[in-house]
Amino acid sequence: MLLWWKEFEVIRLWYNRYMAQKIIRNSQFWVYMVRCYDGTYYTGYTKDLENRIALHKSGRGAKYVKYKLPAELVYAKEYRYFKSALNEEKRIKKLKPQQKSELVRIYSENNSGIVK
Repeated sequence: MLLWWKEFEVIRLWYNRYMAQKIIRNSQFWVYMVRCYDGTYYTGYTKDLENRIALHKSGRGAKYVKYKLPAELVYAKEYRYFKSALNEEKRIKKLKPQQKSELVRIYSENNSGIVK
């Protein structure tokens, strides 16, 4: 009987510690597109855009991009909320290649072709 209580206490302490870790939902999130050497696009979201792009360029960011290097950042948009960034990433991933190219073209024109 005593053993059961100690096991329960360990589980309870672990659960409380786990639940105490807060998930950051309100911060700075990015949705981005990378153009691979073959003209295809990879879309993702991240909290640290510069680090994520560096990972992609080194071949450690995503399997899709790893075998299609070099890759360049062609689109990036900032969001305040995690859920907004996630929803936008899903929306972009559903676009046809021509629609993605148009999105990149419009983004480049509006930002004078300057991308981080």
